[in-house]
Amino acid sequence: MHNMNSFPPAGIAVVIGASGGLGSALFRPLARSSRFGQVVGLSRSAGSIDLTNEQSIATAAAAIKAIDMPLRLVLVATGLLHDDQLQPEKSWRHLDADRLARSFAVNATGPALIAKHFLPLLPREGKAVFAAISAKVGSIGDNHLGGWYGYRAAKAALNQLIHTAAIELQRTRPDAFCVTLHPGTVATPLSAPFTASGHDPVTAEFAATRLLGVIDNLRAADNGRMLDHTGQPLPW
Repeated sequence: MHNMNSFPPAGIAVVIGASGGLGSALFRPLARSSRFGQVVGLSRSAGSIDLTNEQSIATAAAAIKAIDMPLRLVLVATGLLHDDQLQPEKSWRHLDADRLARSFAVNATGPALIAKHFLPLLPREGKAVFAAISAKVGSIGDNHLGGWYGYRAAKAALNQLIHTAAIELQRTRPDAFCVTLHPGTVATPLSAPFTASGHDPVTAEFAATRLLGVIDNLRAADNGRMLDHTGQPLPW
């Protein structure tokens, strides 16, 4: 666990998607850390937030604001690749408007609405970070295999939304960061059906440790970027 000493002490850390595989792995070490005065986990399964319901996001943000401590870290560890109704498209023949809209709602629009309601809560001075989990497959420049249309496009949209928010954030909060993070292939239910592609998955705990290290070591030039789990920028 990184000590997160780059953050001013006694602030709030929020993990959204804290009941998921990666989200819970991020939440646990933050909760054990003495750096933050309070660590809050939000998730749909706990009934505290729903990325497809903006009112629930606004209500969650109001509850964080009411704690009356500086909000230093927001981690959006949510994502939808597949479920009973949704599978990654292998061809354009599989494109479906409703499924595309659902992928965008969870992977891009939801995190953007979280940014809308949570970024204004970040303090105007001192390090603060808004980080959303993205994916390397959302890189247009790195796409050499095709397929996975909806997930790729939604994560590419997420990268653009967060990049744009980073530019606006800098105008009033020059010490703050907005980034998207690629965790690598993680052994979670999201990636489980797709780990035979030659990428050995790492445990959620190992992935979380790497990501917290990237967050702890952010530099000014990293703001607005998509970074991999080593802290290196990935192409758009």
